[in-house]
Amino acid sequence: MPRIAGTDIPADKRIVISLTYIYGIGKALSEKILKDINIDENIRAKDLHEDQLSMISGYIEKSFATEGQLRRQEMQNIARMKSISCYRGIRHKIGLPVRGQRTKTNARTRKGRKKTVAGKKSVKELG
Repeated sequence: MPRIAGTDIPADKRIVISLTYIYGIGKALSEKILKDINIDENIRAKDLHEDQLSMISGYIEKSFATEGQLRRQEMQNIARMKSISCYRGIRHKIGLPVRGQRTKTNARTRKGRKKTVAGKKSVKELG
């Protein structure tokens, strides 16, 4: 398995698909990277030479934030929003959807499992 940007990429897949296993690189960016350094998209990752692998990893490191650096950057952005108490920061703090989705019925992914609340007792049941 070739290793690029701290990630083992699958050797049996085409390089354009293998690069998408790196956090922060999608298919469009993968195609752009390979086009910029003149490597065929259809080559399997196991068929790349060492110099081609070093060209890819060097290009990725100098041009894009990936893996740990990108995750750290995202966490810092969320922490900044929380600290200034903007709307999105408040939604992150209390664990609700951030991007305007409805919460009356859906949003179970962010809110967690349903918390059952006991119903009110009627006057007839009390007496």
